[in-house]
Amino acid sequence: MDQTLTLNGQDVSFTPGQTILEVAGEHGVAIPTLCHMQRAEPIGSCRICVVEVDGCSELLPACSTPANAGMRIQTHSQAVMEARREILSMLMHTGYHDCPICDQGGECRLQDLVYEYGVQHVPMPKRPDQGVPEYATPNIRYWPERCILCLRCVTACNEVLGIGAISIQGQGNQARVVPHPERCVSCGECLAVCPTGALTENLSRYKGRYWLEDRTQTTCTYCGCGCQLELKVQNNRVIGIETEQNIGVNRGSLCVKGRFGYEFIGSPERLTTPLIRKNGKLREASWDQALSLVAERLGKIRSEFGADSIGGLASARCTNEENYLFQKFMRAVVGTNNVDHCARL
Repeated sequence: MDQTLTLNGQDVSFTPGQTILEVAGEHGVAIPTLCHMQRAEPIGSCRICVVEVDGCSELLPACSTPANAGMRIQTHSQAVMEARREILSMLMHTGYHDCPICDQGGECRLQDLVYEYGVQHVPMPKRPDQGVPEYATPNIRYWPERCILCLRCVTACNEVLGIGAISIQGQGNQARVVPHPERCVSCGECLAVCPTGALTENLSRYKGRYWLEDRTQTTCTYCGCGCQLELKVQNNRVIGIETEQNIGVNRGSLCVKGRFGYEFIGSPERLTTPLIRKNGKLREASWDQALSLVAERLGKIRSEFGADSIGGLASARCTNEENYLFQKFMRAVVGTNNVDHCARL
């Protein structure tokens, strides 16, 4: 049964078991977060979501504090705003946030909040002289000096996906994200949830800024799950893949193929003209020549040996519609059920 509390001076209803963050979100009140993920238990590491509750001597984290009947909550009081500015200033002080050259510039949640809350006079510490540490997968570059230890990557890997390829070692200022390559499956879940530039994609470095990109929502073609994703396109080339946590059956998660398997689309090695083998060498031909040859050869084989002497191999790099047409051609035109898919090989 719904109960009520007071949120920024207005009485609102909530369902027992909800957190303050969930109640605020339901009623259109935006509370900033850096570590919170909807698909995981509250982490409570960043503290940027603190709110003021009457009767409490300290500010409380909205992401992990249960809502109770009769609560009087202020989400943007003077004390709350000052606390958030102090937290953001501390986060900026503890790292090296070289925003102008960071791949996440313009897409960084920390950068957005620093701007929104007017945090100023942030000194840039000396850049750590420690080289570039290797990450668990070559598809992702790790920048430890940009890490704010929000623990989203660790939680996503361990709790959401159950892989356990990332952990935290050390305490306090010595705490660091430590990848375990022997367990990593290169899914990029950690990359997708990182709110700063601590994890960036190696494949799309220096290819474009987000404000120059077009975004196109589509369905991943690599298997039949139907995972939803967004293609990041610039100058008619796909330069990256994005996902959203609340969209599609995958809810933001992808496998290594869906997350990083896009470079073939604009590869200069792709064939653009049919090739026919003559005298042991492949030579360019027109589409009419190629299709006529295929039809002639398949027809001859089917007449001599039967339809089941022919097999078809579909491709994950074709669209679902193209693969449907291919299996329809094999079954209805050629007359065989010998159809397989490259994902099984």
